[in-house]
Amino acid sequence: MPAKTMDELVSLCKRRGFIFQGSEIYGGMQGAYDYGPLGVELKNNLKDAWWRAMVYDRDDVEGLDAAIIQNKYVYKYSGHEDTFTDPMVDCHDCKARMRADHMKDIKVCDQCGSTKVTEPRDFNLMFKTNVGPMVNEESYTYLRPETAQGIFTNFKNVVDSTSRALPFGIAQIGKSFRNEITPRNFIFRVREFEQMELEFFCKPGEDEQWHDTWVKLRKQWWLDQGLAEENIQFEYVTGDDLAHYSKATVDILYKFPHGYEELEGVANRTDYDLGSHTKAQEEFGLSAKVKKNEHSTTKLAVRDLEENKNVVPFCIEPSAGLDRGVLAVLTEAYTEEELENGSSRIVLKLKPHLAPIKVAVLPLKKNKTEIVEAAKAIKNRLQKLGLGRILFENTGNVGKGYRRHDEVGTPLCITVDFDTIEQEGAPVTVRHRDTMAQEVVNTADLPSFILNYFVNQEA
Repeated sequence: MPAKTMDELVSLCKRRGFIFQGSEIYGGMQGAYDYGPLGVELKNNLKDAWWRAMVYDRDDVEGLDAAIIQNKYVYKYSGHEDTFTDPMVDCHDCKARMRADHMKDIKVCDQCGSTKVTEPRDFNLMFKTNVGPMVNEESYTYLRPETAQGIFTNFKNVVDSTSRALPFGIAQIGKSFRNEITPRNFIFRVREFEQMELEFFCKPGEDEQWHDTWVKLRKQWWLDQGLAEENIQFEYVTGDDLAHYSKATVDILYKFPHGYEELEGVANRTDYDLGSHTKAQEEFGLSAKVKKNEHSTTKLAVRDLEENKNVVPFCIEPSAGLDRGVLAVLTEAYTEEELENGSSRIVLKLKPHLAPIKVAVLPLKKNKTEIVEAAKAIKNRLQKLGLGRILFENTGNVGKGYRRHDEVGTPLCITVDFDTIEQEGAPVTVRHRDTMAQEVVNTADLPSFILNYFVNQEA
């Protein structure tokens, strides 16, 4: 069974080095978290899986890594300055600040029950900052609230440098920043986070078909990461809940410990973004008497060779929160098992390609030089396979090592013992996380055994 409460996950994450509270020695900072030794491995593995699926496994997608700090006019013409807001309410009695759309009753404070609350007012979520040595109204810009705009502003650069024709996509993973009114639910809603976004450009008229296609593809990808189908739902966003740029949006919801919430959104952004930046160029082009660096001067379109005209493409955007993805796979993998001997164990049944540690190599005796050296040699040999982190762990207590590696999701543990250094073939014991089954493998056969294991597990 997946984790039932957030407290279970928070405890595991701190105890085993997945995620820590940001600035903890100073009392922490709301909505800020640090990824520990195992957390950064899990996060990187999830990013790698997304990048492989989006870029390497497809022939119609290019990658990008755009700057976090961009010209402030990007966000003026994208609509973020005017529309990127949440409704905020203050309580006069307890001084709590809340999102009105998250309150049970916008006339009653969720914290203290007071009715002395303000009317909802729009609060812009972008972090404002200054660029350069002078601090004034001319020097400000924003930390990006999404990775998407860097893709749109680089659209022509990518087209010109790759000669891409429609349909094609541009993928990006990167940090975004939102000054959330009420960060909550561990790493689910935070102020600094990473997004995995694809902007897939297609001809107008083909957008609805591509939108449906990407909804199906993205659901399947999350299933491939280990999420159970019964814990995934679709929500079709309608009416006022649609973003200002969206013609249609389908949210992929996951059953987190606090309930079903958005894991990824797949939006049909039409030609809003490329059109808005193109409109800025048309209104404030080089012929206008304005500073050249204040306004876009590029027409963001592609040539339709069949119709012999320029087309501003429509855009389908699958946008996933990486941190929410980490939380989802941790939730799904978290398992408490009762064993036949009456004891119990916690095991993270992560997909092998996501496991922070792929293989742990454990010497049976920490002070037996021959065994320790043989274990180190095996670790170094397996590390060269390129599967990810292979851990040499010399604690001398194999039983506790197994339990610890169950808890952090290590698929395989290899025990090096006296048979390894005394018998022909230098046999070792390979122990499987999920079944706890053990088998003996000769050292010379280990690389092929390990490679076959990971290939078969992901097949």
